[in-house]
Amino acid sequence: MSLRRNNEMKGTNMKRLRWSVAPLLIIIGLSMVIGIATLYTGCKPNAVLLQVGAHSIDITPEKLPAIRNGGFIQQTLDQVLDRLHARCFVFKSEDEIIAIAVVDSCMIPRDVCNQAKVLASKRTGIPADRILISSTHTHSAPSVMDMCLGSSSDPSYDKFLPPKIAEGIASAYENLEPARTGWTVVDAPEHTHNRRWLKHPNSYADDPFGEKTVRAMMHPQYQNPDYIGEAGPVDSGLSLISIESADGSRPIGLLANYSMHYFGVSGGFSADYYGRFCELMEKRISASDSAERPFVAAMSQGTSGDLHWMNYSRPKKENYGIEQYTEELASIAFDAYQTIDYKIDASKLAMVETTITLDRRLAGAERLAWAAELNAKRGDRRPGNRPEVYAEQVVWFLEHPKEELVLQAIRIGDLGITAMPNEVYGITGLKLKAQSPFEATFNMELANGAAGYIPPPEQHFLGGYTTWPARTAGLELDAEPIIVDALLGMLEELSGLKRKPLTTDFYNDQQREAIRKARADDNNRTNRGLEY
Repeated sequence: MSLRRNNEMKGTNMKRLRWSVAPLLIIIGLSMVIGIATLYTGCKPNAVLLQVGAHSIDITPEKLPAIRNGGFIQQTLDQVLDRLHARCFVFKSEDEIIAIAVVDSCMIPRDVCNQAKVLASKRTGIPADRILISSTHTHSAPSVMDMCLGSSSDPSYDKFLPPKIAEGIASAYENLEPARTGWTVVDAPEHTHNRRWLKHPNSYADDPFGEKTVRAMMHPQYQNPDYIGEAGPVDSGLSLISIESADGSRPIGLLANYSMHYFGVSGGFSADYYGRFCELMEKRISASDSAERPFVAAMSQGTSGDLHWMNYSRPKKENYGIEQYTEELASIAFDAYQTIDYKIDASKLAMVETTITLDRRLAGAERLAWAAELNAKRGDRRPGNRPEVYAEQVVWFLEHPKEELVLQAIRIGDLGITAMPNEVYGITGLKLKAQSPFEATFNMELANGAAGYIPPPEQHFLGGYTTWPARTAGLELDAEPIIVDALLGMLEELSGLKRKPLTTDFYNDQQREAIRKARADDNNRTNRGLEY
């Protein structure tokens, strides 16, 4: 064979080799791209991409003095101790969009929430039934609710707040970007305790109506011998949803949830510990204040109707304040935050909403006569003591015998969220978490309205503040199980799974015995609405 012929054959073989290798190189290249994309996003190649935006807007009152609620008697404040905010998040997939606003307010009634939702929907196109607005429950915020015990709504602030919330949601919408989310739950039992304690049988007390019905009451003082123990269990779970950019290079937001009523601040308007917690988490997670889209942290209220930070079974902590409390809780949250795993798949983003109507516990003839006498003596001035507060509420109930409640449930991956417009006992939160079909669930109270305390039916027999009929505590006796059943049904709808069976009542023997005796005595009958 000649040298020329040999070289021609070599060239032909090389061409054949190049053509045979080319498809293999293309396949390998595509696989590498897909693999890198999968690694980049933390999800499967066919995953539905998620977008999230966050924004915090200042809602501090511009006009002072302003009416503050959170106490029995109306009070005005003329100082601002720290700024108030509405911390807003928008979650978007191909076929779902959800907005969540956590507002530094004691409570926001349904009509004010609806005003904000309508304005936000007009600006963003987000349907009103896909917007959740909740209050942190700071007791140092301007009032936007009439008949909040003895407080009225501040006429300036209730016009100021809804557009601000809508603006915050709209800004979060404008900040939408590819993102991934992760969540975790950690137990924080040293920072929330039951504030409702069982009274010793020798120390049962009178309610504001002059009847000896109080067998359980809030804030018994530390190691008070007139009280024998907590009236119910505690939900001490601290839940965190973390949001960061799709490549994990930048944090976007953090939504926390914890069941603790409030810490307590006096002398001016304040976001209470919720605002301080958010500032600490923002500094620890994202140190830069100059970012185009600053990191936003929010602490939402859990099921804290009977929970507070004080541990009344132990001596009072000396020199213990809001800064130390918040620092401790933020440290627990930050440690948990660092363990979160992230996913970008938005195929499991969903939300449902329903509306139910419940009765209020109306007064009978004797209670009506009692209220009429007190109201006549008071005249046009605001109530100045507890009996006057509740006498005014009796008349308001006659004009508003029913309450409409908005209930919501959200799915973010394998995490479930419920939202209700009530102040909810810790045991109710435990029931929802135990029966939820999701891997984990947390509950946001005082969301989309302010329909008052909902003690479980058995707790009504023990009496006490949370059972005294008022706009803040007046729904029908079975409101709690009705709401729990509706929320669990919504979680079933979102998950496609049945609720888990409830295998415990969460009470200890002392609590069960106190409830049994109160039932046998038919205690608190009038306040349970049975005299109407």
